[in-house]
Amino acid sequence: MTSQPQAASDHRPGSDRQEVPDRQPASDRQEVPDRQPASYASAGVDIAAGDRAVELIRASVARTAGPEVIGGIGGFAGLFDAATLTRMRRPLLATSTDGVGTKVVIAQRMHSYDTIGLDLVGMVVDDLVVCGAEPLFMTDYVVCGRVRPERIATIVAGIAEGCVKAGCALVGGETAEHPGHFGADDFDIAGAATGVVDADRLLGPHLVRPGDAVIAMASSGLHANGFSLVRSIIDAAGAGLDLDSQPAGLSRSLGEELLTPTRIYARDCLALAGDCAVRTFAHITGGGLTANLARVLPPDADAVLERASWQPAPVFGLLAERGQVITAEMERVFNMGVGMVAVVAGDHCDRALRLLADRDLPAWVIGQITAGSGSALLVGQHPG
Repeated sequence: MTSQPQAASDHRPGSDRQEVPDRQPASDRQEVPDRQPASYASAGVDIAAGDRAVELIRASVARTAGPEVIGGIGGFAGLFDAATLTRMRRPLLATSTDGVGTKVVIAQRMHSYDTIGLDLVGMVVDDLVVCGAEPLFMTDYVVCGRVRPERIATIVAGIAEGCVKAGCALVGGETAEHPGHFGADDFDIAGAATGVVDADRLLGPHLVRPGDAVIAMASSGLHANGFSLVRSIIDAAGAGLDLDSQPAGLSRSLGEELLTPTRIYARDCLALAGDCAVRTFAHITGGGLTANLARVLPPDADAVLERASWQPAPVFGLLAERGQVITAEMERVFNMGVGMVAVVAGDHCDRALRLLADRDLPAWVIGQITAGSGSALLVGQHPG
């Protein structure tokens, strides 16, 4: 509907004010163009698609719910019965939040969304178990430029699968649509989890002492760190890398290798802590092996780690070669094949290795704790 500019006037009853004529010539007046009423849909938000996504994820989320979960998705808050915590002498709640960085870009380019949720769970819950906390529940946040219900359902199904592997419930989450902020195919994910540990069983630097053994647990690949560097190497002119190609040394395409889901260590670490004299764990994420291990060392001890004890997977060598990345930078950015570290009493080392072998988790002695100043050091060279 077209409207004309109106003359300014005061139409209050009893007003003495006179109408002021519009001095703009009629020929200079501009018409307001016809337009449809604004709506959320016209702004790019599809509420119906969001509702459809919620329906598609119900079954996946329900798989994660134990008897402690009260109700289901769709409420304003997720409820978790904490009555079992009263069995602990002094329960300490632990919380962690994380994302998967720009690994989402690789998933987007590969149109593969079924494993990125596993990465998210691994990044979040395995931070909790470092202090000995058992993951209880998790929430997620998925944001995209356009809600495609089936894609959202696939992503959340991966998160739910990860929660099952970790032994925690997915009690809620948020799916957000940000048109004009994200491209139609763009998305990101983040999550937060809560766990519990009895104060008497809290792990950490206060338990670490010289003579302890350092046990490495193998990563499944890059996990979800360093992908900005990965993408810069792949996209660089002359690198000769393509996500769909299979470079020499890899058993599958580069894209498939990079999307290998993060190994989730939560149950393995809790089993180890329950059976052996574990001092602490270190989750090897951004910052690499030495920086993350140093976070759980006391100020009077060092961890001396032997490169000769393992051979990093070929994907690390490929990235180093094609990107001309020096060893120090590779070790500062990537896990280099070690996703989790356990510091255990020296006389429990063999017992710990047997337990992990029984759980089909490759592990080895990577070093030991010595007197020092709170640093982790890599020495020697990898085999070959």
